[in-house]
Amino acid sequence: MGCSVFLYGYFDIDVVEAPHGRAPAVATGVKRVHKDKVVFTYQGDGDLAAIGTAEIIHAANRGEGMTVIFVNNTTYGMTGGQMAPTTLPDQRTTTSPAGRDVNQHGHPIRMAELIAGLEGTAYSARVAVNNPKNLLQAGKVISKAFEYQVQDKGFAFVEILSTCPTNWGMNALKANERVGDEMIPYFKLGTFKDSAAKC
Repeated sequence: MGCSVFLYGYFDIDVVEAPHGRAPAVATGVKRVHKDKVVFTYQGDGDLAAIGTAEIIHAANRGEGMTVIFVNNTTYGMTGGQMAPTTLPDQRTTTSPAGRDVNQHGHPIRMAELIAGLEGTAYSARVAVNNPKNLLQAGKVISKAFEYQVQDKGFAFVEILSTCPTNWGMNALKANERVGDEMIPYFKLGTFKDSAAKC
């Protein structure tokens, strides 16, 4: 069962609609009532890292048995391309036409690392979907996050670096290059917490 905005348009599953940013709170309720169901949220960076910051932090900290898929395209992709909490330094958006000034707007938030630092988190990783190699790795990481839930290991979080060609003002090829050239150097790929990993 998924909790997010407009998910029914993309997946043939049972869906609960949640107000923007509130999917982790709704998913918590669904999972607690239906412990046998696979529950996940699918959220963007404006949704999860801005309006939903409290919900995601506390769901992770409590160790809720759900999977969170977080799509980071460094912009509010669905509402006009405004600056998001993940917008890169100097990146131009509709609300930062001169580029993100970290002295005025703060630094981009690295959500996978933030979530990894919480006690209730069992798994936190970041992947990208800008080329075939990264896409294959993303599939493996997402599968692992769902396995954690099925095996009742706790809260699992996957951040996916993705494109937004329309709001970035570029074609798909250039957008994929931007993920590799600009996003990955700032948002490093990898696993930041894996409670089942052997030392």
